[in-house]
Amino acid sequence: VQLQASGGGLVQPGGSLRLTCATSGLTLDYYAIGWFRQAPGKEREGVSCISSKAGSIYYAESVKGRFTISGDNAQNAVYLQMNSLKPEDTAIYYCAARVGLGALNYDDYDYWGQGTQVTVSS
Repeated sequence: VQLQASGGGLVQPGGSLRLTCATSGLTLDYYAIGWFRQAPGKEREGVSCISSKAGSIYYAESVKGRFTISGDNAQNAVYLQMNSLKPEDTAIYYCAARVGLGALNYDDYDYWGQGTQVTVSS
């Protein structure tokens, strides 16, 4: 199983970015994908997750109404559309996979990709 996050960059406050998690070696029909982020000096936190099997989507309270997660099972990819970005969204963003249902606890995930840096600054 391999995952690769991409799409990060530098954006001004209020701007948007779309992250992509490209996966291989798994099928999204059976795996949940989570997005996590880690800012300097802070613990890794769950941002959002999606489970095609369970038909469920979850968001952290801090991103509700601003971020949208979606999946393309045919492409084995999951996307995170991030709008109305704030400086506190600055972090390295990772995607991860686990069999079954989605969760926002990073301990529940078995496979991790390399992160992509998101910087929100004027």
